Amino acid sequence: YENMLHIDTKEIQKKSLGREALYEIVMGIESDTLHSTYEKTSTIPKDGRPLTQKSADVLYDISYAAQQISKIADVRDPLYEYQEPKPQATFEPKELKEIKAEIAKLGDKVKIIQNMFWDEKSPELESHIPSEFAEIYRLAYQSGMNREHLDAIMRMTLEHMPFRMRENSATIKRYFQTLLRKMVPVRLESMPSVGNKKVMMLVGPTGVGKTTSVAKLAARYSYLMQKKYKVGLVVLDTYRIGAVEQLMQYARMMKLGIETVVDPIDFASALESLRYCDYILIDTMGSSPYDKTKIEKIYECLEGNDTKYNIDVVLVMPSSIKYEDLKATYENFSTLNVDTLMFTKLDETRGFGNIFSLAYETKKPISYFSVGQEVPEDL
Repeated sequence: YENMLHIDTKEIQKKSLGREALYEIVMGIESDTLHSTYEKTSTIPKDGRPLTQKSADVLYDISYAAQQISKIADVRDPLYEYQEPKPQATFEPKELKEIKAEIAKLGDKVKIIQNMFWDEKSPELESHIPSEFAEIYRLAYQSGMNREHLDAIMRMTLEHMPFRMRENSATIKRYFQTLLRKMVPVRLESMPSVGNKKVMMLVGPTGVGKTTSVAKLAARYSYLMQKKYKVGLVVLDTYRIGAVEQLMQYARMMKLGIETVVDPIDFASALESLRYCDYILIDTMGSSPYDKTKIEKIYECLEGNDTKYNIDVVLVMPSSIKYEDLKATYENFSTLNVDTLMFTKLDETRGFGNIFSLAYETKKPISYFSVGQEVPEDL
């Protein structure tokens, strides 16, 4: 090796706890001494890769040098054994898109198979609903939607949804959500016209948040709208001293007029006392849906209204109870000729199928949602 030249040294594997460092050393030899060097040297194995003789500087093959160094360093892993490079497959963008599309289809098929076993009643479903709709059916049913309503909506979806959109589960979900949005009746918020006033009465069971909702609406109409409206409050809930005091405190903070009604015959005069207001909000006594006596008291107030004001009756219910309880509540308060629905406590649940089913069943529009206790933000 007297005539060999050292060209380069490079660390190709750092030292670690389990093995020594590995270096790559590149050596060269002058071409005119190549043959004599081969004759003198007996340490270069015959199976080593040949040196190049066409260049001015002849280099050892890198893989051979690395192999020798690994033996010296006692590296057990068979690193850097020479292998012919394998050509890498290249794909055009179109081919990549096709592969991704096939993978997505396979994923959808796996979901279909999984959802076929989610419910013991799924064989009944399969008789009229294709398997690709199993996932959206499961999600809707678990959200609290009534099964009869869900089946009817699924049939409607199958009738109107184009076949080309049924291959992708995400497309099915978007289509189904769009359909539900169109089917939910809503009452858009409208402002009172000039010379008129809007009167709203909030009714519903005990503890659903009627008093807090009245405060939110009062703050919204008197402070948060583009026009600052004059708002007045009427309290029928004289059975609960705490509720009266709570609303009195809100009225003082927002500088609103407030009237209390103990007897139904005083209801009309309370409205007349607030005739200067653009909005009159009425808080009623809470009661069990099955307590006919308190519901009749509210009915007497409505029947005894000899003023010229139309009263919009808003049924307030919590979104955290199941559909059957919502339906029972609506049926018991329906004697008050409910105009719109308001749902509270949306922050306490993750399933809203019960809300959809009630609106779908009763055909009553939804006017407001309440999503927390903060006044007036959570409305």
